[in-house]
Order: sequence, then C-alpha cells, then structure tokens
Amino acid sequence: MPTLETIVDGLRLPNPFIIGSGPPGTNLNVILKAFQEGWGAVIAKTVSLDASKVVNVAPRYAKLLAGNGEVVGWENIELISDRPFEIWLDEFKKCKDRFPDRVLIASIMEEYHKDAWIEIVERCQNAGVDGFELNFSCPHGLPERKMGAAMGECPEILQEVCGWVKPVAKKPFWAKMTPNITHIEDPTRAALRGGATGVSAINTIRSVMGVNLDTLRPEPTVEGWTTPGGYSSKAVRPIALRMVMEIAQVIRKEFPGRTLSGLGGIEAGTDAAQFILLGADTVQVCTGVMKFGYECVKPMCEELLAFMARHRFESLADFKGKSLDYFTTHADLVRRQAERKAAQKASASKKIVNADGEWNGQEFVKQSDALSRD
Repeated sequence: MPTLETIVDGLRLPNPFIIGSGPPGTNLNVILKAFQEGWGAVIAKTVSLDASKVVNVAPRYAKLLAGNGEVVGWENIELISDRPFEIWLDEFKKCKDRFPDRVLIASIMEEYHKDAWIEIVERCQNAGVDGFELNFSCPHGLPERKMGAAMGECPEILQEVCGWVKPVAKKPFWAKMTPNITHIEDPTRAALRGGATGVSAINTIRSVMGVNLDTLRPEPTVEGWTTPGGYSSKAVRPIALRMVMEIAQVIRKEFPGRTLSGLGGIEAGTDAAQFILLGADTVQVCTGVMKFGYECVKPMCEELLAFMARHRFESLADFKGKSLDYFTTHADLVRRQAERKAAQKASASKKIVNADGEWNGQEFVKQSDALSRD
C-alpha cells in the first residue's frame, strides 16, 4: 500500500503537499484551516521585523483566462505580510499549541543587515516554528529596499546571508530561489555553500499581465498606474519544471543530501508527481489554493496515490528524481536518433520531416503533428 508520508530535513510530513508562502498562509485563522484540511505543512506568509513599511494596494491581482474561462495565469503585486511581527510571534505559538505535531515554517525576509537576519531567526525560533524559508525571490515592491529578488539575483549576497543564518538557526532552512535570473544553478550553489539545508523553487516570474485595450492602461491598474508583478498559476509550470530539474541536477552531483521543495503551477496530484520525478522532495501550492480552496489537497493526495499505485511505488523516495536521467544534450539526441534510424520510418501519410527543405505547405499541419507525436 503506497504512502505519502515523508521525512524531509528531519521534519515528518503526512504528505508532501505544502501551503506555499502567500495569501493562503496570511494569518492564524487560515493556517489552522489548512491543517484541518490535511496539508502536509504550511509556510506562513513572509514576515519582517518592521511591518509598518509594508503597504499594499488594490486591486493587486490580474488574471489570464483561457478561452473556456479557466484561469491559467495569475499576476500579483502583493507585498509580504503587513501584520506586526509581534502578532505573528503570538500566532506561531498558538498554532503550535493547537497542532504540535504539524509542520509550521516561517518565511522570513529582511534587508541586507546581519543583525536583522539573526534577530528574526532567533525570535521566530523561540516562538516554536519548525523551520524557515528565506525569501530571496519576491520580484516586486521590496527589491526597491534591496530585499527579496534583489538579494536572490546576487549569488555572493545570497551566500553571505545564508552564512549569517546558519550559525543561529537550530531548525532547517530553505532558500527560496528567484526564476528571474539567467542560470538558476548559480544562486542555488551559493545558497547551499552558505549552509542552507535546501532550496525552494520557483517563486513567481516578473511579468506584465497585459494592457486594457479600452483604457490603454496596463493591468492591474491602481489609480491608472501599475508596476510589474509576479506571474504564477499553471502557465508557469513548464518553466518551474525546467528549473527544478536544473537544481536537482546540481544537488545530485554537488550537494547530495540537500533537499528541494518544488513549486510553480501545481494544481493536481499528477502535477506533483512530475515535480517529484524531477527531484523535488516536497511540493508547494499557493495560487492553486486561491483558485480552488484549501480542500483541494484531498483530491491531489488521491491522484498522487493513484499514480504511485499504477507504477507500484510504495513511497515518494521510490520515484524521486527518476526522470532526471533522461535529460541530455541536443547533440546526444541527434546521435541517438541516428542509431535508430529505422524507427523513424513512417507511412507516406505521416512522413516525418528530417530537414527544413522537406516542409510542405499543403501537408504542414500533418507534418507538425507527426513530429510532435512520433
């Protein structure tokens, strides 16, 4: 009988589904709701020592809809928590009193000051949290204060800050990676060299959702103006999968034993299976909860268990990273295909294009279909 139970960095989770830092973990009331619905862990909304500097606006979200009305893309310009730090400390304690055996992770963010990072770690730790996620990746608003992505885009600073946290953190801590960088492997290495127990990837992608063709104003429009925001939901999943794969390769080769929490467009158990196959230990859901509610964890668990049963996997470890070995270079793909040329033969009605000169305007759609399905 397959099980979703797992132990990650010494934390025992009933399943790998974690509430990602954001609105679904914005106060004690919703965090308790998440635990009641059966989530494996909750990462609270990012906190800082001085919330008085955090001022949100409305509207703060914009949605990209498919032709059937489904939300496939979600942009937000929401900042980290605007609630006083002292209130958070009290709620962390109350949460652990209510659910002592469940995993509560504090997402923390501070400016480039060593004393501030040490203070926020020690105070959250004393409040009873089980771990930390260091937010080096928020793509909007706070980078103006050299926070969030402004740190995560600089491997040297990222490594230094992780080095500040390492000596004082008695709990595991993950560095949350920004996708808004050319090679995500570089900040990953920096965080792990700095002492991070693991990494989380990816945060939202810096974006402009679109422009209203009636008003000529970009969305979301606040008093007629806007700012680039973070893009999430299922449209970003292929990008997240690619970056998780790249990080997992780095961990496997250079930092064995470190962990990876994958996120980006996860809305189903089958989505989670793909992230785990590419090396993730856990998966996080944020926008999905905003679309479907906290109860979405139940069908996700059922779908993941069904996938495991179909392949006769007894545990998450049985298939973690199982698909990593199937990535190679384009040159190697050419070599492999040349070695099995016979397999490329197809019927005249489904002839496969092997060179650009073979494309035919009359058969273009059939030729494209053959290349995508052969």
